Amino acid sequence: MEIVIIDAGYKSYNFEKELFEKNGFILKIYPSYIGGQSEKIDFARNADGILVRHTRIDESFLSEMKNLKAVVRYGVGYDNIDTEACARYNIKAANVQGYANHSVSDHAMALMFACIRGMWDHKQQLTAGFASPPVPDIFELHDKTLGIIGIGRIGSEFCRKASTLFKKVVASDPYKADNHFSKLGAENVSLSRLLEISDVISIHCNLTAETRHLLDENKFRVTGKRPVIINTSRGGVICENALLDALNSSKIHSAGLDVFEDEPITASQQELVSHPRVICTGHYAWYSDSAAEELQRRAALNLLNLLMGNSVE
Repeated sequence: MEIVIIDAGYKSYNFEKELFEKNGFILKIYPSYIGGQSEKIDFARNADGILVRHTRIDESFLSEMKNLKAVVRYGVGYDNIDTEACARYNIKAANVQGYANHSVSDHAMALMFACIRGMWDHKQQLTAGFASPPVPDIFELHDKTLGIIGIGRIGSEFCRKASTLFKKVVASDPYKADNHFSKLGAENVSLSRLLEISDVISIHCNLTAETRHLLDENKFRVTGKRPVIINTSRGGVICENALLDALNSSKIHSAGLDVFEDEPITASQQELVSHPRVICTGHYAWYSDSAAEELQRRAALNLLNLLMGNSVE
């Protein structure tokens, strides 16, 4: 029986190799993080289980599999896995929840500080603007309001870390009870109210049909305090064209982005990512040395458990 990893790129696969071979599986690793869909289909055709990062697992992929019983994504969410197609083919699917609460919330904090302190272009500031602030509207947090969109695992961790820096914290999440907000010291408000009163807005919701383009032209129009926008969740939660318009019209102060609608970045996104009030990182908020090891370990264990008929974490 075969286990196939079709998006290579981690430093080591020793854990996966030991785990699967000990349980009677042969482990095959596609030799590159990138590669054509047809080549990956050919490579995985006889797999009983697949571990995947970004390759699209859809109807066309699944229809070519001979023995596939389970697929697990290295990461949170099912961005590239068509779960309905998996169900039609009687293939179990899972991801990894709760492995990067600290690393993502730390990264959101870093992007927030970079934005409020104007750290977008340090080289220009060191030469042409030495000893002068890069922009006049650098502000402090102690008298400001923090807004958090999505207050699940990562949003809650971000709230715990950031709340002491602000005068007030508000959050919007229709799937959490009032006592969840109160335990975190956050006020439960509607999204429109959050946009109206927040000085910093950090996004921590999943990408679903409901949340795609949650922040669009209409939402940016109602922002009341030129907020900083931080996104470490999924790029599709923000309409990037609307974000660019909001930056150019000074509806928002600045943006710190780790995720994007198209990844990797395309030419059509260059105006946004090179904007003088945007700081970008390349979708690595999830990473820390310990988080990466936990992700690999739990993804492999989830796949083994699915194949053995057990529940997953």
